Amino acid sequence: MRGLGHARKGAAALAAALLLLSLLMLSMLETSPMTPSPYNTYTLQALAWRKGQAFLDGDVPHLELAIYQGRYFVSFPPVPSVPVFLMTFLFGSNVPDGLLNLLYGLLALLVAYRLLLRKGFPAPSAAFWAFAGSLSSSLLPLLWSGAVWYQAQVLAFLLTLCAVERMEADRPVWGLLFYALSVGCRPFNALYGPLLFLLYMKERAGRGHSLKSSLLRLLPGILLGLFVALTYAAYNWLRFDNPFEFGHSHLPEFSFQGGTQFSIRHLGKNIREYVFSLPFDPSGGALRLKKFGFSLFLANPLLLLLPLWALRDALKRAFSLKQAAVLAFFFTHLFFLLLHRTFGGYQYGARYAADLLPYALLYLAAGERKKPAWPEIVLMLLGFALAVWGSLAIRL
Repeated sequence: MRGLGHARKGAAALAAALLLLSLLMLSMLETSPMTPSPYNTYTLQALAWRKGQAFLDGDVPHLELAIYQGRYFVSFPPVPSVPVFLMTFLFGSNVPDGLLNLLYGLLALLVAYRLLLRKGFPAPSAAFWAFAGSLSSSLLPLLWSGAVWYQAQVLAFLLTLCAVERMEADRPVWGLLFYALSVGCRPFNALYGPLLFLLYMKERAGRGHSLKSSLLRLLPGILLGLFVALTYAAYNWLRFDNPFEFGHSHLPEFSFQGGTQFSIRHLGKNIREYVFSLPFDPSGGALRLKKFGFSLFLANPLLLLLPLWALRDALKRAFSLKQAAVLAFFFTHLFFLLLHRTFGGYQYGARYAADLLPYALLYLAAGERKKPAWPEIVLMLLGFALAVWGSLAIRL
């Protein structure tokens, strides 16, 4: 009972910390989560659904809309439109998408906290890593706006953490459903699927379960996930005559202006800018934060700790197969993200790197050390301070 009380106090402290931070940041940014974002693509899609349409009524020039056969379509995967669709019955076209994004962020903190508690972390340590691991990052500036890109990333982060936590709780139906939904926010999150499968099978084998019994337990979740994937495919076919096309290929910049969305040619430039670049632009005689990206490891210190943890564990010969799998999928996911032309465009640090944070939390949860060391605390707090400053300096 005492442990349960500590857990509840930790959850309440996380919620209170994010609430206070939100009040401060929104005041300094002079905005409100109740004000709909002008980049309200998901609201427009939800309103089109209510009319029985998969396309919008016309062009909205400041939005990234796909153009196909003379019609305008949302160029992003559809899952974030589902909660917005429900909210349109209360708010009509004025859905407070910023409030929705803050709610996703709060739930993500609580799920990360629950995951770490489940893996034996004391409540204070779990609360620290859940808060700092999530918000000392490129994710933090995304919480203060309901713009289409940020909704997709924050909701994907939440759903991925839900998938990890439910798989760790031996609830694979829910885990695989959350995983499938996360792919409907960020398609490259599909890479989490094989990892979750491998980790689940290894965990079950370690508890003496046979391969057959583990596969049978996974089967309902696999079938449910495949149904969700078929739903995406059908929606894509309805709109673009291609089950694998969510719409980005039909953006004007890629369809007839000559741009290339993903290419190995982008890799060298992106490594220079988003792996090794420093945060500050010294030009103009003033210290300014770079607005179009810098090292993902400096913007997301949890991702800097991940390879350092792996090196430490390897030197101590405490590097497990589970940790090796997490590290391998982390670098694979990072490689594919580095093929993108912009890695997030106008951003704090490297916005797409927020998709990688669950790998680091998974690695942390798999380790034996359950309390942060002082250098880790200092690094994460410095990262948090930089992310707060970045939120104000860049104003995503």
